[in-house]
This record gives sequence, C-alpha cells and structure tokens, in this order.
Amino acid sequence: MRAASTAASLEPRGRGLGDQVFAALLVAAAWLVLLVIAALFVELFVAAWPAIRALGLTPLLHAGWDPNSNSFGLLPFVAGTLVTSFIALLIAAPVGTAVALFLSDIAPPRLSNGVAMLVELLAAVPSVVYGLWGLFVLAPLMRSAIEPALNRVFGFLPLFQGPFYGIGALTGGVLLSVMVLPTIAAISRDVFVAVPRDQREAMLALGATKWEMLSRAVLPYARSGVIGAIVLALGRALGEAMAVVMVIGNSPAVATSLFAPAYTLASVLANEFSEATGTLHISMLIEIGLLLFAVSFIINGAARLLVRRVTARRAAAR
Repeated sequence: MRAASTAASLEPRGRGLGDQVFAALLVAAAWLVLLVIAALFVELFVAAWPAIRALGLTPLLHAGWDPNSNSFGLLPFVAGTLVTSFIALLIAAPVGTAVALFLSDIAPPRLSNGVAMLVELLAAVPSVVYGLWGLFVLAPLMRSAIEPALNRVFGFLPLFQGPFYGIGALTGGVLLSVMVLPTIAAISRDVFVAVPRDQREAMLALGATKWEMLSRAVLPYARSGVIGAIVLALGRALGEAMAVVMVIGNSPAVATSLFAPAYTLASVLANEFSEATGTLHISMLIEIGLLLFAVSFIINGAARLLVRRVTARRAAAR
C-alpha cells in the first residue's frame, strides 16, 4: 500500500491555473513579436506604395538624386552601401576570426575571459561615439597618412586615385570594420568553444602542431558558425547610419575612387527624412527603409540558420 501511494504521488498532475496563465503569457509574447514585425513591414509597405507605384524598380538603376525635380536614383546609395560594407568585412572578418581563435585556444583562461568581456563591451558603444571618433581621429589619420600611402602603392588603380579628403567611402568602411569587429569576434569565439575537445586532442595526438590543429580541426568544424557571425556583422554594416553620416562625405554620386565622398542607404535616411517635404520624396525615403528592413531580415535569418547548424553538430557529436 505504501509503495502504491508513493507511486501515485509521483505521477504528473494536471497543470494548475497559474501554470496555464504563465504558458499563455509566453505564447502571447512570442506571437506579439511576430505581429510587431509583420505590422512594421505592412506599415512601411503602405507608406512606400506611392513611390513603388510611381517609379517601380527604376530608382535602383538610376544614378540621379534630385528630390526638387522628382529624380530619385538609388544607384549611388546602393553602391556606397555595398562598397563600405565590403571594406568593413574585408578588414573585420579575418581580424575578428583571429581574435576569436586567440581567445578560445591560445590565450590563458584569465586573459581570455577579460579580453572577451572587453570585446563584447565594444559592441555596446553608441554609434554616435564611433562617429565622433571617426570624425576627429580616423578622418585626419586617413587624410594625412593612410590615403597617401595607399596612393603611393596602388596609385595605378582608379580606386586609389584622387585628392585626399579624409572623409569618403574608404573611411566609412574602416569605421564600420571597427564597429562590426566585436560581433564577429564574440560569436566566433562561442562557436570555437563549441568545437568538441576530442577533435583537438585527436589532432594533437597524431603529432599535429597547434596551427595544424586550429586550421584542420577547429576552423573546418566551425566554418558555418563563423560565416553566420560574418553575415550578422554584414547586417549591422548595411544598416548603420549615424556613424557613417559623419565620415562618408554624403555625396549622391557614384565615384570611381575610394577616397571620394559617397552616400549609403542608411545615411540618406538619417540626413534627409526630417527635411523631406514632397509626398513622393517622403515615400521614396520610406521605400529605402523598407529595402533595408527586408535585406536585414533576410541576412539575420540566414545567419541564425548557419549558427544553428553548428549547434546541431555539437549535439550530434555528444
């Protein structure tokens, strides 16, 4: 009888009212996030519809931007966004990956934990602070030292010709690389830590060096996660506005030189939305916001899927 009563007491009971209410709140919170995203997309689409209906896809192929004459060419902004983001990833991706490898496999635990915390804190610095640093420190350095040096070495290429302004696409890309580097380093470090220790020990047991172990055991296993970190960083680089506005020069023209002033999709929103007056002008700016929203949503979704693949591999290895 005592055993039977004990077994009966261990049987799962029905959920109480408090559990049901808590579960309902969690479900409602999850659906609320999805509804907010859907509502934001719908609101942007409705506000951008006059420009979409009037101009279609023509702005993406047109280079002239003159709201006073209803000329809305997005090609300079798209080109500036792609160039600055490419420069940012070209610098931040290898540096961030190297920092993550150092923190996960080379640095002593005490140093690794401290530096990792500092790297993650860099991601919390406001964009305007990066912009001020770029305007007063980075831009003069680019004008006086870096751009002349690049011109001396690569001056035979059109990309590195022209006057040295200090502000332009190259400076915007370098500033963005500093801003996205913490994202790549922090996420890549977590991915490298997730690599099973058995793989490291097996490579070392076979006589591999430290570098061979990292390049043949750690990096191939964590490749998807590192790519996911880089894609997430790309999402931030594409949508950054305030910091880029301060150092890119804000010139709506497609330039052949990286030293020349440029413009991005996010920076034109920050500069012109408060002063836009015409209905078509406002609708066109909102269409730019819709384009950035859709691109960022797709990029972040792709990055999450890549990171999830690494997590699934780790669970399967166990």
